[in-house]
Amino acid sequence: MNVVRETIRNRSTDAVFERGENYRGEGRIQRLDRFDELVTAAVSGSKLYDVTVEFGGRSIDTRCTCPYDVGGDCKHVVAVLLDIAADTPQDESERVEAVLDDVSADDLRGFVRDALAEHADLREQFLARFDDDHKSVEEYREEIAQLFEQHADPVVFEAIDFSRFFDIAEQYRDRERYLAAATVYRAVFEEVDEKYNWIDGAHNHYVQIIQTALDGYAVCVLATDPTLEEFDTYAGVLEARATTEPRINDEQFWRALDDLEERYE
Repeated sequence: MNVVRETIRNRSTDAVFERGENYRGEGRIQRLDRFDELVTAAVSGSKLYDVTVEFGGRSIDTRCTCPYDVGGDCKHVVAVLLDIAADTPQDESERVEAVLDDVSADDLRGFVRDALAEHADLREQFLARFDDDHKSVEEYREEIAQLFEQHADPVVFEAIDFSRFFDIAEQYRDRERYLAAATVYRAVFEEVDEKYNWIDGAHNHYVQIIQTALDGYAVCVLATDPTLEEFDTYAGVLEARATTEPRINDEQFWRALDDLEERYE
């Protein structure tokens, strides 16, 4: 988990870097935890924002639930990265691994059951990893619609965090259940596009969310090695979205359709 000030500075504008320094100096980092190469934190601004930093070799992937979309990392991420650079946080994964070695199967099962009962998001990821069934597009879209309703005041200014849906899709892909993963990706790009007239901030974030979902959908569709008839059905989903009124993101969907057809051919 090696990150230096110069790297952090290069990932943000000068003004944002300075504000991130100030945020850290003001003690706005309310919580910071590390598990292996993943750091999660909560940083107070106009409200409390969730920051995620994931280290992967030489790369650093960062996410924040704030509405910043100008380019580069936001001040909340900068504050967290500076804190990591100043004092590498303790890795809780080592302690967890040590405890796991001494826990009985029955005790572990009981703990997992209680945790799944209390945390719906964790339960959904558990089922995606181990269950053979999955939700429909409509069910996932309803969950995404609820997120928009929760963040609308009366419109959405901030970047809604859809990472749990992408995590679920990844769980399915890891098990080579590509159609189940495609269902999740489809729900994301359809519902975000459907609610686009609700959005009045963080536009780059939502463009990227749609693109990530489209890319994942294409990979999963092609991974099923579809017949021509099956492919036409999957491609028809993109064409239907591209022609749905109001056509705010239609060019993005047409490009995705062209790319999918080219890769299939």
